[in-house]
This record gives sequence, structure tokens and C-alpha cells, in this order.
Amino acid sequence: MNGTDGGAGGAHGGLAGQTVVVVGGSAGIGLETARQVRAAGGELVLVARDAERLKRAADELNPLSTAAFDAQDTDRLEHFLGEVPGPVDHVMVTAGSPSYTPLAELDLAEAGCDFGRRIAMMLAVARAGRGKVKAGGTLLFIGGTGGRRPAPGMAVMGALTAALPALTANLALEVAPVRVNLIAAGFVDTPLSASLLGDQLEARREELRKTLPIGRVVGPADVAALAVHIMANGALTGATYDVDGGQQLIAH
Repeated sequence: MNGTDGGAGGAHGGLAGQTVVVVGGSAGIGLETARQVRAAGGELVLVARDAERLKRAADELNPLSTAAFDAQDTDRLEHFLGEVPGPVDHVMVTAGSPSYTPLAELDLAEAGCDFGRRIAMMLAVARAGRGKVKAGGTLLFIGGTGGRRPAPGMAVMGALTAALPALTANLALEVAPVRVNLIAAGFVDTPLSASLLGDQLEARREELRKTLPIGRVVGPADVAALAVHIMANGALTGATYDVDGGQQLIAH
């Protein structure tokens, strides 16, 4: 690859004719990214745990194929990626949800599994991606920024938040010339956020509107736009990209 070659995702080439696997593509950030991939001319393979939601997404987006399973089943995930027909250009993984549990209430075995499954999921995607993703394409993972600030109940989440950028950087060297990147999101107004906050959701939205430097709540489209840019810009690898509307800059 010379200095004029943008790889599988050249900075000005968009995603026309490229195939993107979105794991967790039936709702929230994954679904919105899938929409933007289609708008940019890309083809899709969609994976999600909820078969009904996956069907609705497929009806809207007309992907090449779909598969319904839990991406935390790393053996199945790795096998699935290995069996996707032909090489693909990008794999994005949004699956997984945060866990906020005070130390006194922590189930140690469950905490270890939560941490280990998230790490293993990235490792499985990277191992499968070596032989499946085209040179210059990217493996793109979604993490968060909230665990960077120590607080009660954040021990496991904080450790995971610190681990994912290091894992991303190391994998970028091991699977090169496939690229590996991480998006660290703050609060994003998604169905997952709604399920976690319940009747406190609107209060949280209003708080963020008043305090965030951008003056509004970050939505799935904001994260999806960054995801599509990372796919399209073949010079980006091994890095963590924050998208939180300045949430880390304000006092809590």
C-alpha cells in the first residue's frame, strides 16, 4: 500500500460496494450505523440477539444476510464470522451492556464472567477477522467513557473501560493490515439507556441538555457518523475515539 492508496476504506471513497457486518445491528447505535452504511452505499450483514427486532431491521435495510444469536457466545460468534461468504470490509460490534453494581452486592463469579466475556468477544472477532476482513478494513468496537471516573459501583466497569483501549491498540498490531479501533461513547439516548434509567430517563436528558458543552443529548446518529468515518478513513488504527458531547469535561 503506497501513500496514495486509502485501503479498503479510503478517506474519500465512502462505503460504496463495501460489506459491513454489524453485530448488535437491530437497535440503538448498531441500527443507526447500519442505516448510515446503507446511505453511504454499503452492503450489510446484520447480527442481533432479538430475532423479532432483527427482522424489523432487515425489512428496513435489506441486508445480504442476518443471523440471530447472542454475540457473547464467543465460539458461535467466531464461527459465524468465519463462515460469512467472501471477504468483508468492516466488522462493527456494539453488543453488550454496562453493569453498575456496588462491591457489597457484587457476585464475584458473575463479575468475572462479565469482564471476561467482553474481552473474549473482542479477541474472537479479531481472530476471525484476520482471515475474513480485507486489508485496510476495520474491526470497530463500542466502549464507553463513564467508567473513567471512579465511583462506588464502578469497579468492574472502570477496569473494563481501562482495558479496552489497551486491547484495541495491541490487536491493531496483531491483525494488521486490518485496522482495529474503539469508539468510547458517553451517555447516548438509546433504548438501552431508557431500559437502564427507567423513569429517570427524562431527568437525565434534561440535566445533559443544561450541562453538556454541546447543549444537547448525544444520539445514536452522532456515534454512527463517527463509526462510518472510521470505516472510510484507512489511516485510522489502534486508537480510541471519544464521542460524549463534552460529558467528561463537566463536574459530577
